[in-house]
Amino acid sequence: MKFVMPGGTGQVGTVLKRALSAAGHDVVVLSRHPAGPGEVRWDGETVGPWTAEIDGCDVVVNLAGRSVNCRYTPANLRQMMDSRVHSARVVGEAIAAAGRPPRVWLQMSTATVYAHRLDAPNDESTGVIGGAEPCVPGYWGYSVDIAKAWEREQESAETPHTRKVALRAAMVMSPDRGGVFDVLLRLARLGLGGPVGGGAQYVSWIHDRDFVRAVEFLVARDDIEGPVNLAAPEPLPQRAFMRALRAAAGVPVGLPATRWMAEIGAFVLRSDTELLLKSRRVVPGRLREAGFAFERPEWPQAAGDLVRRLRGHAVR
Repeated sequence: MKFVMPGGTGQVGTVLKRALSAAGHDVVVLSRHPAGPGEVRWDGETVGPWTAEIDGCDVVVNLAGRSVNCRYTPANLRQMMDSRVHSARVVGEAIAAAGRPPRVWLQMSTATVYAHRLDAPNDESTGVIGGAEPCVPGYWGYSVDIAKAWEREQESAETPHTRKVALRAAMVMSPDRGGVFDVLLRLARLGLGGPVGGGAQYVSWIHDRDFVRAVEFLVARDDIEGPVNLAAPEPLPQRAFMRALRAAAGVPVGLPATRWMAEIGAFVLRSDTELLLKSRRVVPGRLREAGFAFERPEWPQAAGDLVRRLRGHAVR
């Protein structure tokens, strides 16, 4: 099959392209800065010659969007919103205009769309959409607004011959350098892998190979459309999450960090504390109901696998 991946040069795109190419699929990445074979230029905002790649392809996986690993300044939040909404809009326009439209459009979304909560997990049918929670910073609601606008753009696209799925993905854990797992592991090895802000907030995640398998599963299942949570079935509190990571890495101690310490650390790292402090307790209701079986459903085993692969430089 031919896959077209707008915005596929980041960590998740690298994971997906590597696996799909190894499986024998033709993968084309749309990038603002194409740098190698199989990469085609686009600007993420307007139609252009790149639309020829979508006309006749089998699957579009739109991963485009400015990284959320930044300070949440008004300018950065606007870029996060615009890059997602504009790219989803123009992908929808390209699919609508195609003589041979793809049969499925997988649109990246985020588990951040759900509310900050500790009491119960969020699945697709009973989960609480965020934005109105008490006792959290007001600007956290903008991340939810971005997610909702992102999904709304895909939903409103006139693509009657193309099935649409919104991937409400948790953090994709892979051993690739510079990815989220690599960053967390470095923090643990520096002795900074303890609980943050008490550590009660939940962490949702998915192993990279289960992410790829879930994408392949959704491509094959013509009966599934709409939002789907891509998250392992066992989210866990941040303190337990980091404890398991330290155990996998052989790091005995992780210093705790208060909220104000997290603020300082996030400022130094040019990131934001929402990424550390929001409780994302997300479970894969629709995937499980459809019969998808996770290979790495529990974090201790998943972390052990990722550490071994990183040490052996085997990311495939």
